[in-house]
Amino acid sequence: MSRLSEAETRVLDALDEVWLLDRLRELVAVPSVGGSAAESEAQHLVAGWLAAQGADVDCWPLDLVAAATAEDAPGQEVVRDEAWGVVGTLPGHEDGEPGLVLCGHTDVVPAGDPALWSGDPFAPRLVDGVLHGRGTCDMKGGLVAALAAARAVHTAGVQLVRPLAVHSVVGEEDGGLGAWAALNRGHRGAACVIPEPTAGAVMTASAGALTFRLTVTGLAAHGAMRDAGVSAVELFGLVHAALRELEAGRQDDVDRFLGTRLPYGISVGTVHAGDWSSTVPDRLVAEGRYGVRVGEPVETARTVFEAHLARFCAGHGWLAEHPVRVEWVGGSFASGQLAQGSALLPAVTRAAEDAGRARPVERALPAGTDLRLYAAAGIPTLHYGPGDLALAHAPQEQVPVDDVVHVARVLALTALRQCGVHSWA
Repeated sequence: MSRLSEAETRVLDALDEVWLLDRLRELVAVPSVGGSAAESEAQHLVAGWLAAQGADVDCWPLDLVAAATAEDAPGQEVVRDEAWGVVGTLPGHEDGEPGLVLCGHTDVVPAGDPALWSGDPFAPRLVDGVLHGRGTCDMKGGLVAALAAARAVHTAGVQLVRPLAVHSVVGEEDGGLGAWAALNRGHRGAACVIPEPTAGAVMTASAGALTFRLTVTGLAAHGAMRDAGVSAVELFGLVHAALRELEAGRQDDVDRFLGTRLPYGISVGTVHAGDWSSTVPDRLVAEGRYGVRVGEPVETARTVFEAHLARFCAGHGWLAEHPVRVEWVGGSFASGQLAQGSALLPAVTRAAEDAGRARPVERALPAGTDLRLYAAAGIPTLHYGPGDLALAHAPQEQVPVDDVVHVARVLALTALRQCGVHSWA
């Protein structure tokens, strides 16, 4: 802590932990599942908070037609009637590109079976310093940490040399609609930190993910004479085994990742087959998630997947004549990574130490994130945020409040150092 300047000390002293916890509870209580009306409600809530802390706020309706048809659009997996972008910018003494962007998403995945939760997933509960509820770590905790950091800068009366921007985005869970729209609107920065849950590590790369749809064709027959038919369900059992074989051969650089032995996993999420209980099912449709290696082009990943299934089908009597149909649907997450030698990594790791914790290790995130959109736009980007990714998308999702406060402190220090201090009141 001895390395802190007077301005940095003032800003950390101005960080309001009560405000942070109250805002996190309020935001988690909004059931902002992707595609719901509450997704927009959460965005307007954040826009109001940004305006109240002295930011210039750009709040605009996203062009959903362009998002569905543009060649570089990241794809969507839910239907939206509307969506909103929110960018709040604390002005700097010098106009121009922000010295730092802090980006977080307000959309969350569905809560799943309510019986697996100890309470309403959208009624946040504080137990022994840990806040429970859907979205607490993925990633409303991180977004509120960013908001609290920006608010502390404003409250301390610090004028930055370069602006500081907070991007509150939607659609991250199903492709990256909000980040794509913010970048297309011209909101950029010299660097970006996305406080996704990293369990204390700094994540400088993220794997990609593609959504596939497989259609397996069988031959219908009466269930009493099933041997006269070809079950699409039984065929899929063989296809699934082939996918496991493909998955096993694609795992490399595992030590780089945190908390998983399958950073490039293949997971089948939905399976639909048949239309009558006593009929041999002649059609099965399965959809799932396919991991893209760091640095692997999306088209290459697709080709590898399709070629593997084609070889498998060619060696099977029925499937050679009725091959599995592969379609690519929904979100398309390329991989992304921070450029080697970027000054952002040492800046964040030093800020973490100066905020009172051990130097974080560098790791990679096994999930697709908005990092790849900012990195593709030429903006050095990494992840450092509160909570553990292992709890995201799961029942009993939670985040330690102390972790949210710590990340807010790290982001505040990083903002001051990336944007520069011109003066303070």
